[in-house]
Amino acid sequence: MDVIIVGAGIGGLTLGLALHRAGISCHIYEAASTIQPIGVGINVLPHAIRELAALDLEAPLARIGVTTAEACFFNRFGQLIYREPLGRAAGYAWPQFSIHRGDLQQVLAHAFIARAGSDRLFTGWRCVGFSQKPSRATIHFEDAKTGEPLPPQHGTVAIGCDGIHSVIRKQLYPQEGEPRYSGCNMWRGVTRWPPFLSGASMVRAGWLATGKMIIYPIRNHIDDEGRQLVNWVAEIETPRHLARDWNRPGRLADFVGAFRDWRFDWLDVPGMIGAADMILEFPMVDQDPLPRWSFGRVSLLGDAAHPMVPRGSNGAGQAILDARALADCLSTAGHDPIAALRAYENRRLQATANVVRTNRANPPDAILREVYLRTGDKPFDDIDNVISREELAAISESYKRVAGYDRQSLAR
Repeated sequence: MDVIIVGAGIGGLTLGLALHRAGISCHIYEAASTIQPIGVGINVLPHAIRELAALDLEAPLARIGVTTAEACFFNRFGQLIYREPLGRAAGYAWPQFSIHRGDLQQVLAHAFIARAGSDRLFTGWRCVGFSQKPSRATIHFEDAKTGEPLPPQHGTVAIGCDGIHSVIRKQLYPQEGEPRYSGCNMWRGVTRWPPFLSGASMVRAGWLATGKMIIYPIRNHIDDEGRQLVNWVAEIETPRHLARDWNRPGRLADFVGAFRDWRFDWLDVPGMIGAADMILEFPMVDQDPLPRWSFGRVSLLGDAAHPMVPRGSNGAGQAILDARALADCLSTAGHDPIAALRAYENRRLQATANVVRTNRANPPDAILREVYLRTGDKPFDDIDNVISREELAAISESYKRVAGYDRQSLAR
């Protein structure tokens, strides 16, 4: 068996590592000419770290990222609503890491090259489509710089890990249409800033109607002043949005007004975002879950299969879970890889569809929505008079169950 993987993002590289561990040959083809540490921060939740730890990657991730200790929810007046421990601090067998997306991708790429060989990862190969016969799948490529055709590549199966602009998905569903806009736009950035709260806290604050922030550190001790690299995301309800592009530059003036008064004793939010090294803009969009991913010898994985509204720190995590499931199915396929792709789809399609729908309506920050509605967007005297701790915990645990990282799911 030889697997063609289209895309060297988090999902594609994790799949390559999982296949190599299972003794299955694979080749990865990436459109970018080099794999560079671009982007901003992401959270990798315990269910995904379990899979990366099985690939012997926990130690390098711990060295380069921040081991997240707690989640803290605040209203836009800086009042604490709810705090809960995360990862090992919450009793899980695996940690939660906050990490620069580019750092995670680099760890995965270096591990894949070291284990499988540099001749298994091709860069500058842009996928332009696929074809298949009963005995093989073929991916067609062009040179990403010149547009000249490159030799078609044949494999037992081919997996589209080519992200939100997936060429493979577009060929499978040419009439799908544009992404579904949530009504919220987001601006993301990274800032060099002194540690705040515990130094390993993930903050969610405010609400979408007036402005919401997600803030967490992704690198420790980046200079002699002991500062961290802090990732932040600003989300605001607005009818205005542009086409999705993870690397589109954003403008501070377009959103900073919503957070001008957010100066708290634990963090100067406008000061932090005003000092950003970079700002990116992205519409909060997703696409309706597909009825199927696998067609003969071709299937989808990660954002190509289930692009979701980026809430709940779950996009990369679900791609990592996809990779483990697909590697498992292919390793037990015997001589029927088509059946293996169907088994993979049966294992992951509904689970990821549930996360897509939950991210639309009841992500973890539904806690903020509840307090916003119950207080009428006013400061409170005592949070216990607004909402009970038991109800807050239930909202959080409900999302964990859907996403698959509650303790019961991880014990299976």
